[in-house]
Amino acid sequence: MHSQPFSANQSEEIEGTVQGHRDGHGFVIRDDGEPDIYIPSSEMRAVLHRDKVRVRIARYDKRGRPEGRVVEIVERPHNPVIGRLLNESGVWLVAPEDKRYGQDVLIPKGATGMAKSGQVVVVELTEPPALYGQPVGRVTEVLGEVDDPGMEIEIAVRKYGVPHEFSNECLALAKALPEKVRPQDKRRRVDLTDIALVTIDGEDARDFDDAVYCEPAKVGRSKGWRLLVAIADVSHYVETGNAIDVDAYDRATSVYFPRRVIPMLPEKLSNGLCSLNPDVERLCMVCDMLVTAQGEVHAYQFYPAVMFSHARFTYTEVAAILANTRGPEATKRKDRVQDLLNLHGVYTSLLSARQKRGAVDFETTETQIVCDENGRIEKIVPRVRNQAHRLIEEAMLAANVCSADFIGQSRHPGLFRVHDGPTPEKVDILRGYLKALGVGMTVSDEPKTAEFQMIAQATKDRPDAQQIHTMLLRSMQQAIYSPYNSGHFGLAFDAYTHFTSPIRRYPDLLVHRVIKAILNNTKYKLPTLPEQGEAYDKLVKRLAGRVKEPDQKPLSMSARRELEAWEAAGLHCSANERRADEASRDVEAWLKCRYMREHLGEEYSGVVTAATTFGIFVTLDELYVEGLVHITELGGEYFKFDEVRQELRGERTGIRYSIGTRVRVQVSRVDLDGRKIDFRLVRDDVELASAASAKQRGNVGHTARSQPRSASRPDDMARARDNDSQRSGGGGGKSARAKDGKQDKSARGGSKVTNKNPSRKSASKGRKSSR
Repeated sequence: MHSQPFSANQSEEIEGTVQGHRDGHGFVIRDDGEPDIYIPSSEMRAVLHRDKVRVRIARYDKRGRPEGRVVEIVERPHNPVIGRLLNESGVWLVAPEDKRYGQDVLIPKGATGMAKSGQVVVVELTEPPALYGQPVGRVTEVLGEVDDPGMEIEIAVRKYGVPHEFSNECLALAKALPEKVRPQDKRRRVDLTDIALVTIDGEDARDFDDAVYCEPAKVGRSKGWRLLVAIADVSHYVETGNAIDVDAYDRATSVYFPRRVIPMLPEKLSNGLCSLNPDVERLCMVCDMLVTAQGEVHAYQFYPAVMFSHARFTYTEVAAILANTRGPEATKRKDRVQDLLNLHGVYTSLLSARQKRGAVDFETTETQIVCDENGRIEKIVPRVRNQAHRLIEEAMLAANVCSADFIGQSRHPGLFRVHDGPTPEKVDILRGYLKALGVGMTVSDEPKTAEFQMIAQATKDRPDAQQIHTMLLRSMQQAIYSPYNSGHFGLAFDAYTHFTSPIRRYPDLLVHRVIKAILNNTKYKLPTLPEQGEAYDKLVKRLAGRVKEPDQKPLSMSARRELEAWEAAGLHCSANERRADEASRDVEAWLKCRYMREHLGEEYSGVVTAATTFGIFVTLDELYVEGLVHITELGGEYFKFDEVRQELRGERTGIRYSIGTRVRVQVSRVDLDGRKIDFRLVRDDVELASAASAKQRGNVGHTARSQPRSASRPDDMARARDNDSQRSGGGGGKSARAKDGKQDKSARGGSKVTNKNPSRKSASKGRKSSR
């Protein structure tokens, strides 16, 4: 019996944040990180999703899970509510798009503005909810009709608080910038205009922030390579603390949606002055490296330069030239073929070094969303990563590593891209899992990256390779920005940072400024940072106690304050990176749900991508969309969730559903508002022999009866809340953890968008790098 006495902790008041549920109840996510507290529907009438509250535990259920009563609302965030304006029997109200708010907002007759019934609007609350009264608000903005192209994006940017309008001061300052590089801009810069630097990007890229060049060179007494990575010098135009800088910091990153980009910088910079377009002079910061034949960076230097891009290549074009140096693509670019061969030469050297240090390199299927002119999904296709992608990736990695080394050796404060190894708890889970599957290999108490790569290599030809690789990936933590360097576990680097994308990532801009300060023997000082937002607070709680400064001599008060400022900047950038990912996933999930509504009742083959206590998630082979097969659809028997093997197993038949299991499903339900897709199991493809052997294994785990969904307790779903929400609408929850283990020039988080309407701004470029 796990239940606690009713009197235990009855008087204790606990603070946390309310997370509503579409069914009316909710949870309080505790500030102290302890298990969530269930809040019944009756209590939720007086609070709203995202409220910060103080609760008192009223009782515990039979399994020891707490149920709370709200005693005080500590803080009510000033987040607007987005929803549809409706008129019901003469009463105006707004039905929130985010169903976690749980109740409609009443709108007085004079507070509807110019909005019409059925339109999507933004509402500011004027009266909070009460136990016996709904919240009251007024319409502050009309977004348009619910079926307007791009409405899902308009909703997402407001739902997640993504800044989407530049300040007037920022726009005015950008307008005043020159149209091209001026003579005075070239002072104290190395002239590289005669060096055949080229850009290599996707077909629909509109901004080019990196260029590369390679030539054979003598490294010591051996043959090697001289590799130049030139990055747009954004810091020359965006001065610390000016209006453009303030807006850029607020955004921290560009946000990429299908057919639309919300850039970090005004277009005059991102697509103009700071884009390394062909046949024009551009200012850049250069990482000039000598690389040995074994792929080790023997020496490097940084310097500001002026360059002239000699060609704009696409990945497809470069791959074709490398595959056939006498083919039609090579004939068109004969002057650049040898340069590309040199780049391929340094790439093979860098790749050998990568393999030697044991960096994790999981091959996963990424997808590409193809939209029509109205922004609706036309099809979803797999995205092929060729040698050109890998070539640029290795070049960018090398420049990022040199940047981290340069800052670290100078002892100047800066931001590193930190990726810690698995926690002890995750190591234990992984060990148990590998043992249960009979892998024959395991990880140490403090595993090295090479251990993960060895397991991945040793199991790549097994039928359950995808299952094993997914668990290896899930055992890792997410990367963050921090002034405290603890290395990058996934890439197996002692120090790593982001230098290569200052057009669309604020941390890269800060790294450029620090490198310039070091070159000029000065000290870079962060500007006064604006007030942090909700995403920042959320991440701080998640990371509490995780990132600790390394052992070092006691710091002076001023030095400590400086490091605290850098830590705040790192957390802000990390939080906004996650905010951008969440907003992008939300839009993609909505589009996928809209797409799948056209396929209701159709049957598809698929593969299980996750097993939980309440069912299995399946990704369709043909459409690359993920949905849930609820446990009620698995058959009339008890199913046990084996946490060690990460599988559901039928108690009577012994049938197993785990990552990698082949199944056939029917699209049974699509919830557009909830971003969820439900499948019904048609038949399974589990081998009978596998099922028979499963019956003879131990009965470990939770038992779940295949019964009507209404019998599922809402608090039973609490532990699965985060996983389920990330996977809504096939929204790629698993990709979030893979981001820093992906290619530097690849699609971020599992889906890239091809814009079939060339008049609209491309969304592909910004997905190049998530390392």
